[in-house]
Amino acid sequence: MNRMTLPGLVDAAAAHHGERAFLTLDGTVRTYAQTRTAAATTAGALAARGCRPGDRVAALLSNRVELVDLVLGCAWLGAVVVPLNTALHGRLLRHALDESQPRFLYVEGELAARVEEVGYAGEVWVTGSPQAPVPGIEKALDAHPSRPGDTAAILFTSGTTGPSRGVRCPHGQFARWGRNVADSLRLTADDTLYTCLPLFHTNALNTLAQAMTVGASLVVDRRFSASRHWARAAEAGATCVYVLGAMVPMLLAQPPGPADRAHRAWRGLGPGTPGALWDVFRERFGVTLVDGFGSTETNLVIGSVPEDCRPGYMGTVRDGFEARVVDAHLSSVPDLLAGPDLLAVPDGTPGELVVRTDQDHAFATGYLGEATPDPGAWRRTGDRVVREADGWFRFVDRVKDCIRRRGENISSYEVEAALRAHPDVAEAAAFPVPSALAEDEVMVAVVPRAGRALDPEDVARHCAGQLPAFAVPRYVDVVEALPLTETGKVRKAVLRGRGVTGGTWDRCG
Repeated sequence: MNRMTLPGLVDAAAAHHGERAFLTLDGTVRTYAQTRTAAATTAGALAARGCRPGDRVAALLSNRVELVDLVLGCAWLGAVVVPLNTALHGRLLRHALDESQPRFLYVEGELAARVEEVGYAGEVWVTGSPQAPVPGIEKALDAHPSRPGDTAAILFTSGTTGPSRGVRCPHGQFARWGRNVADSLRLTADDTLYTCLPLFHTNALNTLAQAMTVGASLVVDRRFSASRHWARAAEAGATCVYVLGAMVPMLLAQPPGPADRAHRAWRGLGPGTPGALWDVFRERFGVTLVDGFGSTETNLVIGSVPEDCRPGYMGTVRDGFEARVVDAHLSSVPDLLAGPDLLAVPDGTPGELVVRTDQDHAFATGYLGEATPDPGAWRRTGDRVVREADGWFRFVDRVKDCIRRRGENISSYEVEAALRAHPDVAEAAAFPVPSALAEDEVMVAVVPRAGRALDPEDVARHCAGQLPAFAVPRYVDVVEALPLTETGKVRKAVLRGRGVTGGTWDRCG
């Protein structure tokens, strides 16, 4: 079985580490051998319910064993899993389903009403129901002979400049993620990995491949708790943890206590950690954070290792990849840049990061509805970075209009679309303002329709019915007009520069 596929990873790990614990989640402990059996019997359960190789199976599931079984079971069968953000509802959920066109949808019982509301027409399985594809009920199947370039999952971007886009992620991309991150974190079979991040995002989903690559144990928590994080890591026996940059100040804001050091973790993956907090975090918790650059569309292109890190830097380019910093004002240039003569800006100059690879199937095979990109093309990342003379890369900000709050990328496009659906809003602009938690808070400027009055609290309440909780604006300014360019585009730099004023309504104030 090809080890550059998910079934190949499962099969090889079961052969080499059969009785070692692979997964601990919600009180369930699975060995590697049991995980292989669960993947094969989940595939049998899926097949018994009419699922076939190539079919798409969406999941609206939180961190639970059923989601892991579905991911590995779909891969074993040759089907394509589509994990969806559990915060989606209404128009955004409808968009994701319209884009991915899943034949089946596996949904958590508490979230089933959302599926009914958007009118999904496919077959629905609800957790705990007799129709749910439970491993061990049906006959185990032989693994489908998937190839590394075949799509294993469709993962949705956060839609930073437009509607969310479904990314076709091949089996080989997951296998490469596993190898690359395991190497960067110096993982071995003696490690226990602990993540409380959602499995519908690339970060947590790829911990499955990382653990299988080296035979490590993986403990998945249901959700992040700043007050219980280190106690939970200690209970897990974690030697490696996974955090996001926004989680770092939350953890540091907790009162110091014995749990700070009463754990075995000594390193962690911490993309986006503010440089000023890196040493503080290590000194207090005894954990060295490893940064890097990777995205749903790419892989771990830039990274560092625990013994060679720099606060505030992503790292250097890893073997098998190339990265350049180019003129960031490429608004008319497509996502893919062909040709070898793409000129880099001088070292020390901010610009947009573009990347490419010579590793087969290390990158996604494109977005839904689009052709597979040329393997040799440079891919735009939308990140504004600086390359130093010694090859280390430092993140500056997003080139386009992105808001990042509590580890989630928020599309200003989606926030503005929700605002414009308010009957009293004529125009709206969403933009980031600084947060005390190191990332952004969502602020909006809204223009009322002629003759109408706008209540900021009502605007926020309207958004709460349209958007995930993390995307609901904290700050609302009601203004007479938005600042525009000569071509009618909103000058968001002006709005960001003005920021929160004495007249700004604060949802948390």
